This record gives sequence, structure tokens and C-alpha cells, in this order.
Amino acid sequence: MYLVNVDADKCEGCGKCVEVCPALILVLNDGKVEVTGNPDDCMGCRSCEAVCEQAAIVVQEL
Repeated sequence: MYLVNVDADKCEGCGKCVEVCPALILVLNDGKVEVTGNPDDCMGCRSCEAVCEQAAIVVQEL
């Protein structure tokens, strides 16, 4: 199981992470990325981390 943490202070709302997430658990809301749906669906691929130029996303394995 994985936990996706988004630092709203760092997030610039570019949406790149939303586009690459194969589990479709990230959405843009008021210009910031949020985890939505079932966070247990995260596959731990870390694609969101890789595309985030602001280092606003950290995926942790639990």
C-alpha cells in the first residue's frame, strides 16, 4: 500500500501528475493537486513524483 503526499505550498497546479497517474487518483482542485477517489488504488509507480518539477509530491510505501 502506498501513501501519496502533496505539499500544497509547493504545488503550482500544472496538472502533469494528474495526466500521468495510471490509477487516476489525482485531481486539480482550485489550482492545487489533491488525492481523490480511493488512495489504496495507488500502484506506487511514482510517475507523479517524476514529473513534478516542484518536488511537491512524495509517494511513501506503507
